[in-house]
Amino acid sequence: MRTHFSKGGLRQWVAEKWVDIGAPKKDGKYQPCGRSKGSKRKYPKCVPLAKATRMTKGQKASAVKRKRSAGNPGGKPTNVKTFT
Repeated sequence: MRTHFSKGGLRQWVAEKWVDIGAPKKDGKYQPCGRSKGSKRKYPKCVPLAKATRMTKGQKASAVKRKRSAGNPGGKPTNVKTFT
């Protein structure tokens, strides 16, 4: 099994800037990953900024749609693949 940690390790993976591709700002930039407890924002789909800039509009829409359709059962985040 191949993981995304192999290139730079867990520390580099954690240190990356994570953004929510499901909530772009009007100027084309992204909001930081996550949301506060009482937030009205929809369920976030977070990816590293470098990956978000390489994704097409269709890829982003597909990833966000799959993430939101998976739901949030039991209050725990559900992981979905970014690319099918």
